[in-house]
Amino acid sequence: MAKPVIKVEQISKKFVISHESAERYTSLRDVIAKKAGNLMGRGKTPDQARREVFYALNDISFDVQAGDRVGIIGRNGAGKSTLLKVLSRITEPSSGRIAISGRVASLLEVGTGFHPELTGRENIFLNGAILGMSRAEIRKKFDEIVSFAEIEKFLDTPVKRYSSGMYVRLAFAVAAHLEPEILIVDEVLAVGDSQFQKKCLGKMEDVSKNEGRTVLFVSHNMGVIAQLCNVAILLNKGTIEANGPVNAIVDRYISNNGNAGTNSYTRAENIVDNKRNYFNKICTVNSANDVISDFSFDEEIRLEFDFTLNEIVPNLLIGIAMLNKYQSRVFTILKPVSFFNNYRDNRYRGAVTLPSSTIAPNTYSFVFQIWVKDGDVSKYDNLENICSVKIHDSGTEYAIYEGYDYGNVIITANWSTE
Repeated sequence: MAKPVIKVEQISKKFVISHESAERYTSLRDVIAKKAGNLMGRGKTPDQARREVFYALNDISFDVQAGDRVGIIGRNGAGKSTLLKVLSRITEPSSGRIAISGRVASLLEVGTGFHPELTGRENIFLNGAILGMSRAEIRKKFDEIVSFAEIEKFLDTPVKRYSSGMYVRLAFAVAAHLEPEILIVDEVLAVGDSQFQKKCLGKMEDVSKNEGRTVLFVSHNMGVIAQLCNVAILLNKGTIEANGPVNAIVDRYISNNGNAGTNSYTRAENIVDNKRNYFNKICTVNSANDVISDFSFDEEIRLEFDFTLNEIVPNLLIGIAMLNKYQSRVFTILKPVSFFNNYRDNRYRGAVTLPSSTIAPNTYSFVFQIWVKDGDVSKYDNLENICSVKIHDSGTEYAIYEGYDYGNVIITANWSTE
């Protein structure tokens, strides 16, 4: 097996946190007395405060092979950003060993990597020099960097005057185009606009898949992680919970942290809110009228719902959307409320059947809305990510591609040849 380009062995990063007992009430006299006591040596010293050792990373070990595209995922506070800072040599680990082969370019939080007093032009050459490149090598890439960052007019302006978006655009362009062997990118890309984010993701995919460089990427967008990466590391409270093929790790993270819950929804009794129009019950049902969450690919899914309308306005609609495991919409369907019958006290019932052999085997949830275009919908229900269902493969030809993302919808197509 080839030698890894990154080898992490039992690294930990600890911080010492001081705590003082909280006081219920502090008067100005108490503050003055405390300060006076400190001056006279009778006050509480920092050593007397209760101290706690907090491990942001705890005994982390893993290898990264050349050309791997590694997604690092986990909840807020799991240790993702700390790990990238340690790998980027911005902070030292408290213990353990890291071996890295090749030049590393990192894009972490806004403000790292550039000298604020230098211009954009000067910072490009400074970063290239740090990576060990000659001025001639940097000049070859200079026009590409400036064009990608879209900052031509501000190239000779000190970067301290850049907006956060301009800063990130230039920082990413420098990191991606100066040809490091290893590119480390944090969630900082969220600062940029959606068009530039898409541009950056395309560039990362290009440098990793086509140029064979190694990428480590942190994101809370599981769809992007699954698209860009081939392996993933799941962090939980500073430790590695799982490490392996990206689809399996993303599925584990989503199943552990998803909030779709069961396959049914019931509005809480005696709930206090300003909703005038709302759903009372929603569930997923099979052809035998059983309320279930597991369906076969060749089985219809019936969504049954009960709702209350206390305020009917023109063009009021019931909207239903299906979400895939990355929270992206698979489809949206709409129906005017005038279609449904009022069976009792402004209550209505409805159902919609999703065709069999159409939705690809995977895990899904739903959005249910009572909605009107260009109207005040704050008084109407908008239920996100509810009624989780699992669609299993029932022996189709796609079963052999388990773990491969072939989309959310499977169509029946007519093939021919000449």
